[in-house]
Amino acid sequence: MNEEVGAKHPVKDYFHRLLDMRSNMLSYEELHDMMEENTVIHGANMWILMMAILIASIGLNVNSTAVIIGAMLISPLMSGILTMGYSLAIRDLPLLRHAASRFATQVIISLVTSVIYFKISPLDVATSEMIARTSPTLWDVMIALFGGIAGSIGNTRKKASNVIPGVAIATALMPPLCTAGYGIATWQLNFVLGAGYLFMINTLFIALSAFFVTKLLGVPVISELDAKKHKRINRIITTLIIITVIPSALVGALTVYASVLERNIDDYLKNEFVFSDTQLVQSSVDNIERKISVSLVGMQISDEKIAELESRLTEYDLDGYALHVTQNKSLEGEEDSDKVTIAVQENTIQNLQAQLEEQQNVVSQLESSLEGQVDCAEISSKAEKIFTKLSDCECGVMSGQSGDKLLFRGSCESELSHDEEQTLKNWLISESGISNVTLDIEQTGDDESVPDESTSDENSDEE
Repeated sequence: MNEEVGAKHPVKDYFHRLLDMRSNMLSYEELHDMMEENTVIHGANMWILMMAILIASIGLNVNSTAVIIGAMLISPLMSGILTMGYSLAIRDLPLLRHAASRFATQVIISLVTSVIYFKISPLDVATSEMIARTSPTLWDVMIALFGGIAGSIGNTRKKASNVIPGVAIATALMPPLCTAGYGIATWQLNFVLGAGYLFMINTLFIALSAFFVTKLLGVPVISELDAKKHKRINRIITTLIIITVIPSALVGALTVYASVLERNIDDYLKNEFVFSDTQLVQSSVDNIERKISVSLVGMQISDEKIAELESRLTEYDLDGYALHVTQNKSLEGEEDSDKVTIAVQENTIQNLQAQLEEQQNVVSQLESSLEGQVDCAEISSKAEKIFTKLSDCECGVMSGQSGDKLLFRGSCESELSHDEEQTLKNWLISESGISNVTLDIEQTGDDESVPDESTSDENSDEE
């Protein structure tokens, strides 16, 4: 009967096999045993965790991405978070308490280890890797959510895969935890709050992903909760999601707005401040007062032109921004005159460098074109040596619409035969690379075998 149904719906059967999450899945008993094992605190795991924290702290301290990735691969934090989501889905509150207790212990050990490291480390300057973990956005929420789904599915497979290590790298649990430890060690609250918030985002949404995947896999519920307790759990989850998502969404929106604003300002300055005799040498933006300040050198632009430039701000979605223009004649006595002078000098140097590069390109083109030209002097000299009858040889190249043409001139005591002329032409074609060759050979010798008739008649008359 099943074969008949499959035969009637081959497309549906294909997509069912393609998207079935239950294939190659652990049995419910095996999955539950694995989750219970994740709640047991082993000394080995705690030592591995401390080593991973130290490695991640060193990586953050020296700004090494590769070291940080290595620490994330070692870290055993992921399993506890997946277990919390799983236990919540099957309503196993004792398992949830054990998993949460183990995870809290891991977090405390991680913070203490990182604080101790940063207390004794001689490097106390915040690196770019640390700063990057202090401003979580909505994209971090999505990464944690999608990564948690992938990790939850991979965690339920019979065969081990590289999903969990990949999720550990993508969601980055270790770096924000170590960055929070750096904030505690150096008494910088912004690092503690920012990195702690990112760690909370990753933890919450990985756990929620495990919760949803467990529900999709149909893992049976251990115990049914009464309606009041069930409603309270749902309320807590909803509140946590709202508290976590709203700040990250606001930060993400501000990040996008700042990026778009910066691009619009760059386009405005690049497109509008292009003059033949005036150069833009310095610009600054005050987003609080919504003012764009520019410094110009060269021929002063008129007030009408400045008003026109300011009116074009709206074309770049810069409504509400004011334009402040400083020109070279009004710089005397201002505090930033030195900066503008330096900017003018740098701009002049850049222009000179551009001109020098352009001239070098022209020279290179001329040199390359000269390499392809015919050396007429050398051809003339060779011709006299090879063709000994010739003397006073010279040649030149003429160019026209039909192409290049080689004109060869020389002197010869006796007239060249047809074969000799053809040999000379072939040689010139080979030497010059020009197929169109014209010969102009002047005969300089006297032909004594044919007497001059006029002279003979004169002689006879004289006699």
